[in-house]
Amino acid sequence: MSYVEKKPIKRSKLRLFIGKIYYRTKKYAYWHFSNKSYSKKINNNKLDYLVFTHQTPLYRKLKDVDMYLQENKVTNLKLALKKLNGLEINPGEYFSYWKAIGKPSYRKGYKDGVVLCPDGSFKPGVGGGLCQLSNLIYWMTLHTPLTVTERYRHSHDVFPDIKRTQPFGSGATCYYNYLDLEITNTTNTKYQLVLFLTDKYLVGEWRASESCNYNYEIYEKEHSMTPGFFGNYIRNNVIYRKVYNLHNELINDEYICESHAFMMYQPYLSNVKWIM
Repeated sequence: MSYVEKKPIKRSKLRLFIGKIYYRTKKYAYWHFSNKSYSKKINNNKLDYLVFTHQTPLYRKLKDVDMYLQENKVTNLKLALKKLNGLEINPGEYFSYWKAIGKPSYRKGYKDGVVLCPDGSFKPGVGGGLCQLSNLIYWMTLHTPLTVTERYRHSHDVFPDIKRTQPFGSGATCYYNYLDLEITNTTNTKYQLVLFLTDKYLVGEWRASESCNYNYEIYEKEHSMTPGFFGNYIRNNVIYRKVYNLHNELINDEYICESHAFMMYQPYLSNVKWIM
């Protein structure tokens, strides 16, 4: 794993505003002019075969984060789930996270949740908290034959790993509309995304019209926390995926991605169990 640290760039508010307009316009043009067929059909009846399911807690005690922002996040998730729950992806179709959800706004009922800033800080922002949903969908997709064609990693590791169960670097950040999560169905089987909330958890399922002939194991290699040249520690790892057939025989060991993130907390904290 080779990585050359780049000095963090602090851009002006004007530069950030112009950049946001540019990249959003570019993404709109991409959606409009590409020949891709994006999934649109919602099926309220679940497909027969469960391929993979996962859940993540709705509420976590996070340093310097008011609980009302997490309550608002749940409201935002409920609105997003109305656009995604039951969505079918036919063979040859694409799923775009933001194309399916649309732009979050106060007019649509979205509230202020936690939004991560480019410098690793966080602030209240409309639609905040939807990264939890994109993280969940990405993690579940890694356990299916579906293909991830667009995904962005988090540039900062903001909170310690207390009560996390997934490897560092296995999430997918999102920001409307150019930090997107795009998934392609390159199989001959119809897939369906099922999402719902319980009192404590965000729950997701990938279902299919036929049974899946493979099982998957996601794991990390080369995990490290190293001092950076510009003041922060940097967390690093590489994510791989083992693919097994129905006889539990290993048939492939695939490279997935490489992650490097500026740490926003002190590494090697005492009395902290590093679960991720």
